[in-house]
Amino acid sequence: MLIYIMCQDFFLSVKFFICVLQHGLQEWPKGSLEEVVQNAIKSWDMEISHKIRLQDFKTMNPDKFKLIVNGRKGLSGEEILGLGSYNALLKSSLPKEFQCYKADEETFESSHDAFLSALPRGFAWEVLSVYSGPPVISFKFRHWGFFEGPFKGHAPTGEKVEFLGLGVLQVDESLRAEEVEIYYDPAELFGGLLKEPLISPSQSESEDNTVNVAAAAAHGCPFSK
Repeated sequence: MLIYIMCQDFFLSVKFFICVLQHGLQEWPKGSLEEVVQNAIKSWDMEISHKIRLQDFKTMNPDKFKLIVNGRKGLSGEEILGLGSYNALLKSSLPKEFQCYKADEETFESSHDAFLSALPRGFAWEVLSVYSGPPVISFKFRHWGFFEGPFKGHAPTGEKVEFLGLGVLQVDESLRAEEVEIYYDPAELFGGLLKEPLISPSQSESEDNTVNVAAAAAHGCPFSK
């Protein structure tokens, strides 16, 4: 089941990102610092999401790697592999009654299933600006997708959901990540995902059919329609 989810997530992400590039949305000049940074970070993101052994990673130094999100305690590579990339990014120090998404109650599989269902066309990631080059890379990014399936019982809107963030990536001489700091506002994302009220069981069956149709449509480029 885990391998199936990882493969499904991988191919949706690749298909959606290729489609984005084909339509000229933030395609950086070949050889530019922005392209180098975007490719390096996307490769790292793909490995975090789709590889299961740290020794197979090419984009990080497993002995030094640490992920810090919004100033919280850093996570090691092993901890991220156990949590899953969504849970690692969305962990919160708020009291549980104020958490929009309870990462501590999710598994790798359940977190990926929730976002694959809500964003059947994929969850694209792109660099918007790069402020400094290696070895300490600072950048601005955007994560976005189309909310076309239910999320935690909330009806989809069909609208684009996104969040912007800032990152600082420390790399070694081989451009392997040693530390990543990410800063963003989760409310930007969850404001869109929780916009609609909870759906009833009868509506849920209808939404499931809608998700199946949207997933089938994902085999074609969403911008070609």
